Amino acid sequence: MLQENATQVVVLGGGAAGFFAAIACGEHNPAGRVRLLERTSQVLGKVKISGGGRCNVTHACFDPARLVTFYPRGGPALRGPFSRFQPQDTIDWFQSRGVPLKTEEDGRVFPVSDSSQTIVDCLLKEARRFGVTIQTQALVKSIERKESARGTHFELHMDSGEVVHADRLILATGSNPQGWAWARALGHQLETPVPSLFTFTIKDARLDGLAGVAVPKVTVGIEGTKLSQSGALLVTHWGLSGPAVLKLSAWGARALHDFNYQVRLRVNWLPELRPEELLERLHQLRSTQKLKKAPGDYSFGLPRRLWVRLAAVSGVLANKRWTEISNENLKSLAQQLQNGLYPISGKSVFKEEFVTCGGVRLDEVDFRTMESKRCSGLYFAGEILDIDGVTGGFNFQSAWTTGWLAGRAASLL
Repeated sequence: MLQENATQVVVLGGGAAGFFAAIACGEHNPAGRVRLLERTSQVLGKVKISGGGRCNVTHACFDPARLVTFYPRGGPALRGPFSRFQPQDTIDWFQSRGVPLKTEEDGRVFPVSDSSQTIVDCLLKEARRFGVTIQTQALVKSIERKESARGTHFELHMDSGEVVHADRLILATGSNPQGWAWARALGHQLETPVPSLFTFTIKDARLDGLAGVAVPKVTVGIEGTKLSQSGALLVTHWGLSGPAVLKLSAWGARALHDFNYQVRLRVNWLPELRPEELLERLHQLRSTQKLKKAPGDYSFGLPRRLWVRLAAVSGVLANKRWTEISNENLKSLAQQLQNGLYPISGKSVFKEEFVTCGGVRLDEVDFRTMESKRCSGLYFAGEILDIDGVTGGFNFQSAWTTGWLAGRAASLL
């Protein structure tokens, strides 16, 4: 039974972090009141579309010290929180609530149902079970911090004219600029938000007509920097995507922003071969295939369409025999295979995983409780903070962890 004077916690943001915070708050203090406000007409929208509609809940990395290495920003700050709530806890949390999960070969964790609706339904059910009041299309015009005999509290002035009173306030507004504006108004500084986890727009004749071609192990880097990542690479209609590009965009988010996304991408299609070894193999290929037509069937394991295209731009043409291929042609082909430069002309949003680098400065937050060091009674969870991970379930994990900590701490009387 709720007491009339029970502590009211208001959570702004109906995404993964906001829901987890609200549920943790209601579970930890059943006598309190929890109200979740979402500005759009639908809660958990990003959860619904994530992982191609399957929802990549977390990643099967259970060592907090290793887990933090998957976060370009926020890793050190998350070391303590992950010692309290990490991927195994997330898996246990959902499975104990009737949602079986599975771990795929690459470590990503999904519901056995392969449907994000399973996760959405679970979160909604738990929110109802712990008495969380959910209000959509709740537009907050302004937030005022008030001081009284009972301490700090907040007044949220709604677009409808209602004034919502909160003893404690959790901001879990993701990358919504309004959330950052409220954080700033309540005394916080921000690291400038810029996009992270995006694909590259590349217009280059070498890639024309190759959309759908995928290479499982490639190394990519940004020319003029030490930024480099490895992984699968996918040719798309607009340029290049895949885990290697997404990881590079995450670790290089600020550098790429500073370059205005106008820089060249270095691609090594055969990273497991040393340059001298590759050139030697090309010479052997020419020697053993003298009278056969180039570029031939041997392609170093690359998709044939890609191999033929890179060979052609190097002068290793299909109307020539290998004996007609010059040393310069072989050097050029080796360059294309391991040191090709592709002009990035922009970025494309990877809608299912898109996150933002930047947000509330981490040194202004107590990561034991997620409470603000600048404003008592104010808590943060999720992407509003200057935390972002690479693709693979890591961003959801930071949302679950920070939401769980914030909710439990804000629930205390």
